[in-house]
Amino acid sequence: MKKQIVLWGLLIIFILSVPAYAGVPMTTAEASVRRVLDVLKDPKLKSPAAKEIKKEKLRVIYKDMFDEVEFSKRTLARNWNNFNPAQRAEFVKLFEQILEKAYIDKILDYSNEKVNFYQENMLSGNQAEIQSKIITSSKEIPIFYRMILKDGKWKVYDVVVENVSLVQNYRTQFSDILAKNTPDQLLEILRKKVKAQ
Repeated sequence: MKKQIVLWGLLIIFILSVPAYAGVPMTTAEASVRRVLDVLKDPKLKSPAAKEIKKEKLRVIYKDMFDEVEFSKRTLARNWNNFNPAQRAEFVKLFEQILEKAYIDKILDYSNEKVNFYQENMLSGNQAEIQSKIITSSKEIPIFYRMILKDGKWKVYDVVVENVSLVQNYRTQFSDILAKNTPDQLLEILRKKVKAQ
């Protein structure tokens, strides 16, 4: 009996000492997406003049939601090791700007579609995939968020839209470029792309 009480006591201490996944991955992803939707629905930000304010608010949420370094590292895959620290830092910054330009207008086009979070799959002790879908009047669009636990916080490192992974998509593009070019040449290509946006 005494042994059982000690075991239960140890179990309770263990449960209380384990971080509760920083609010559980699905709750974290859902909260971030809800914050995005709040910005998009804000009546004070509906006018065209408020577009830049809206973008800035979305940037703040993006920084909090995404692990940009993990995103970049997985996108470059083995090529990441060919970049020095300064090149890596610049790549992360440029890649973020390219992603923003590619997707910000799509996000700003949001018009009250319903977002439903319905499943959380733990891929490992510190990685999870959160399954959600956008429900429009004519179809459902599956969006999966792949997340990693770092420093006690769950952050997104990949987004899979209609079975297409952002990481995989850009990895293919950058691998093709790096097969024929140096990291500096890739960075120059990205600089030009950002400038032209």
